[in-house]
Amino acid sequence: MKHIDVCLTPDLLHLHTIENTIVVVADVFRATSCMVTAFAYGVNSIVPVATIEECRQWQERGYLAAAERNARKVEGFELDNSPFTYMTEQIRGANIAVTTTNGTLAITKSRSAVKVLVGSFLNLDAIARYLKSERYDVMVLCAGWKGRVNMEDTLFAGALIDRLKDSFALAEDSAIMAHRLYCDGKDNLVSYMANASHIRRLQKLGIQRDITYCLQHDLYEEIPVLRGNALVRL
Repeated sequence: MKHIDVCLTPDLLHLHTIENTIVVVADVFRATSCMVTAFAYGVNSIVPVATIEECRQWQERGYLAAAERNARKVEGFELDNSPFTYMTEQIRGANIAVTTTNGTLAITKSRSAVKVLVGSFLNLDAIARYLKSERYDVMVLCAGWKGRVNMEDTLFAGALIDRLKDSFALAEDSAIMAHRLYCDGKDNLVSYMANASHIRRLQKLGIQRDITYCLQHDLYEEIPVLRGNALVRL
């Protein structure tokens, strides 16, 4: 039977072997939710980079660029880290470079995997159906917050496990914990996460609508996959 595991933060990724594994990266608030939304609204490709300097270099080549640090837009870039930024004709057919505090770093750390997919609650069902059709083990890599565990990405991991539990064996305790957490809160994730640290950060910025949007399940069929240095539509 195939196995599914959860890495709760990229700082723990070195403890796992991912060379024969499909990695699903989740940065629910908000990088991977933005990426899924962008592909749903017609973006051509997204280049995830770890640093602001790299993002600026892509911008100089003519790419639209999005840079976020500490949940705020970095000055000098066209796009920010809100999914609503990507609901525009401006991004249709565009190539975008993106750097964020956590999510893009998690993607770039996963390059040795068989495939790197971008996951969110928004494309949860599409991801689950695709993984059932593949023969590889799965690792959910939670982007976390600056190396620390966070609640929203762990909940996504648990939600994906809930969709796959009849097809995959749970490899480690982190997978069991994530699944139990999701089962405990799935009936009202917004309320369940009310005191979560990143919720508080985002609420201070006055973007409650981003929180509510990113916790919606199964809005889109798009699955971004890393090909070379760019994310494209699977």
